[in-house]
Amino acid sequence: MKATGRWYFAFGLFLIICGYAGYASNPEEAQTALYSGSMFGSLCAMIGIGIYVKFWFMRHVAFVVTLLLITAFCWRATVGWLAVSAGEPKLFAASLITAMLVASVLSFLYLLKNWKKA
Repeated sequence: MKATGRWYFAFGLFLIICGYAGYASNPEEAQTALYSGSMFGSLCAMIGIGIYVKFWFMRHVAFVVTLLLITAFCWRATVGWLAVSAGEPKLFAASLITAMLVASVLSFLYLLKNWKKA
């Protein structure tokens, strides 16, 4: 349980850092990156703490939240890469969202692999 808790706490920190990076790349238009990265990053960090201290239901919360994040990041990455292919200057945003998608999928797989331990 402790390893899974640490994983989700680190995942939350990663999302927070990505939110700030997205905002720093374009402060006029990327305020939602800051809000969503901070909100969901904090939520995942709290889930990690909950798993670490053995609140059994937190793995179910992690399961649902991570699936929602995968869905959102898949949608946003697709929109971002379509904008890049259309010639819009969205390469950094599309890459950042793709990194968040990959981290979410890895977190989901890690949770499934360690389900009985979490």
